[in-house]
Amino acid sequence: MKKEWRIGIVVLLVILLITRISDLSHITPEVVRDFLMKFGALAPIIYIILFTFVPLTLFPDAILAIAAGLVFGIVPGFLYTMVGALSGGSLAFFISRKLGKEWMAKKLGTHGNLQNKIETHGFWIILFMRFIPLIPFDVISYAAGASGVKYREFFWATLLGIVPGVVILVSIGDGLASPNQPQLYIGIASFILLGLVAHSSKKKFFGDPAPDHIHVEHE
Repeated sequence: MKKEWRIGIVVLLVILLITRISDLSHITPEVVRDFLMKFGALAPIIYIILFTFVPLTLFPDAILAIAAGLVFGIVPGFLYTMVGALSGGSLAFFISRKLGKEWMAKKLGTHGNLQNKIETHGFWIILFMRFIPLIPFDVISYAAGASGVKYREFFWATLLGIVPGVVILVSIGDGLASPNQPQLYIGIASFILLGLVAHSSKKKFFGDPAPDHIHVEHE
């Protein structure tokens, strides 16, 4: 029972931390790294919990992924980020599905039709958006939950689609841990390439005008 209480306290503290992060624009991968390193051997668990609950704040997931490279290195950082991203994406999906389309439309503002596009194209549109980061990770998860897409399609599209981005971001973090390492420059170049591909492909998938940015309303 004591162990369960300790885990509960840790989870509560992490949730409180995320709430704080959502109001602190100066949070960097280095800040997240310093926080995680305080937990020693428990750092991977705390990181996954942090990633799982970050959709509640819409804090940029990329910062956490880069921090994973800083703290854990490429391979462990990749694995922990995949688990955390799938957990966080699933949480956002089911929250949105529970609260419904009206709540999601309010959150997405002028881009509320995103959920309709996901409902129409299902697996493939989610896979594309995950593979090429046109829209923030958590916004896609919320929109998918509010649509009629099956969770199975959402899960597999997310699992397959986030692999390139996670590899790139974790590699950038690992490169930052050891300056002048080739993976840093390869990661940055790959990220720019994804951005260029996204820009050239967005009309095909979203029409004109394309969602160059997402306006998210906060209550």
